[in-house]
Amino acid sequence: MASRFLHRHIREQLKDLVEILQDPSPPPLCLPSTPGAPGSSDSSHLVGPQSCWSSQKEVTHESLVVGAIENAFQFMDEQMARERRGHQVEGGCCALVVVYLLGKVYVANAGDSRAIIVRNGEIIPMSREFTPETERQRLQLLGFLKPELLGGEFTHLEFPRRIQPKELGQRMLYRDQNMTGWAYKKIELEDLRFPLVCGEGKKARVMATIGVTRGLGDHNLKVCSSTLPIKPFLSCFPEVRVYDLRQYEHCPDDVLVLGTDGLWDVTSDWEVAATVDRVLSAYEPNDASRYTALAQALVLGARGIPRDRGWRLPNNKLGSGDDISVFVIPLGGPGSYS
Repeated sequence: MASRFLHRHIREQLKDLVEILQDPSPPPLCLPSTPGAPGSSDSSHLVGPQSCWSSQKEVTHESLVVGAIENAFQFMDEQMARERRGHQVEGGCCALVVVYLLGKVYVANAGDSRAIIVRNGEIIPMSREFTPETERQRLQLLGFLKPELLGGEFTHLEFPRRIQPKELGQRMLYRDQNMTGWAYKKIELEDLRFPLVCGEGKKARVMATIGVTRGLGDHNLKVCSSTLPIKPFLSCFPEVRVYDLRQYEHCPDDVLVLGTDGLWDVTSDWEVAATVDRVLSAYEPNDASRYTALAQALVLGARGIPRDRGWRLPNNKLGSGDDISVFVIPLGGPGSYS
């Protein structure tokens, strides 16, 4: 559903901004409404302190595009909620989106996929993964502010390991929503509850159930053997990063690589960059198939080759057992620069 409709939501959000984005002057604070409609009258009736409104915040055209993409993700998630109610469809997905507009590339990520630019051998990260570990403090803050979401089954605090009943009254390392370091606290009865965020790396989970904290859908996801919903802790809003293509002259070997976690679980950014150099150098710059060949090489490299004990990488480690989807987008071409 996301692959069929998310780009349509993005287009709808951007459609209203076409004239504004083409006007070099700052975006208007308010768009005109129908004469006589609510909100069209002057603000002389407003009362209250005005000192903080003495100047208007600067809003850039770039931030309008970012906001449009963020809204599109929310509308996509709301559509999924409606479809779920009408057709009893469950499930969810991550989403990684690239929008090219007026010389800039906007990369929006909600989930654990990743995008990087490989430019003249240099790696430029264009996203970050959203997992229980990277979003621990956001999750803990929500659990702290709304303890009813924890259902009396979970604690928002994090401990190095599960606490045993015999350790009540002892002092153990912990951290809460405000902390990046660790401190000691006296163990109390409620600390025996299961931690909201547990595990490390690929085994990290929210409420012992899901390993990704942003994405679309999952409106009906519940804690295992419980009726406790997980959706309140999952955000559909992406992080949007912007890359200005006009700031650099790109050659045909400069590419934007998008990949699901199946690629990045077994392949580092530098290994991807090495594959970019190896594959593209084997093709003429004007051969359009070079980018498809690169995407194929990245997928096959992450999958590995079949051996007696499963699919293996050249270092004999297991190949990726997860979905491996890769897009390669060229940023420059022969005879012309982006």
